[in-house]
Amino acid sequence: MLRDLTVKDFIDETASESPAPGGGSIAALSAASAAALITMVANLTLGKKGYEEVQGEMEEIKKIAGEYKDKFVNYIDEDSDAFNKIMAAFKMPKETDEEKKARTAAVQSAFKGAATVPLNVAKDAFKLLDLAKVVIEKGNQNAVTDGAVAAMSSRTAVLSALYNVKINLGSIKDEEFVNEAKKEMEELESKVNEIEQSLLSKVVL
Repeated sequence: MLRDLTVKDFIDETASESPAPGGGSIAALSAASAAALITMVANLTLGKKGYEEVQGEMEEIKKIAGEYKDKFVNYIDEDSDAFNKIMAAFKMPKETDEEKKARTAAVQSAFKGAATVPLNVAKDAFKLLDLAKVVIEKGNQNAVTDGAVAAMSSRTAVLSALYNVKINLGSIKDEEFVNEAKKEMEELESKVNEIEQSLLSKVVL
């Protein structure tokens, strides 16, 4: 599994001629890194003098961000698995009408899966911005730049994942599925840049 590789091995595998892991897995990795940074800032705030009033809030942030971190790590493999299912579907036999029908159905199902995974990554990465806001505003100010990097990485994850959604939607014939996905994407795209800039404006160095 990709999640079990060393950092170097994962990067080398990404750089290889294999198309997976690709941009979708990297988007999930960006989100996992953002969640890890948020968790770190919360940890660096717990038990620190001057932050007594936010201890309970930081415990909650630590818990939620930690759960997201694990979720995004799983998404790294889910995205590559979804791509591999597309490749497997295209390799199905297509000699008879029945085989062609089964192959077409499998291909369409695989493309839907390949669009759904990064869309979920984008939606969950977007939620990280709320957590980043808390650690930037209330967390240990010695680690405020780590909160800022978390916000930037969250935005990158959202937009990167959405690119992977878009390229897969082009192969999906189910108009209802495509339109619903586009609606969700537009909502995320319309807000993510503004939120990131708002958070970064709070970081005064």
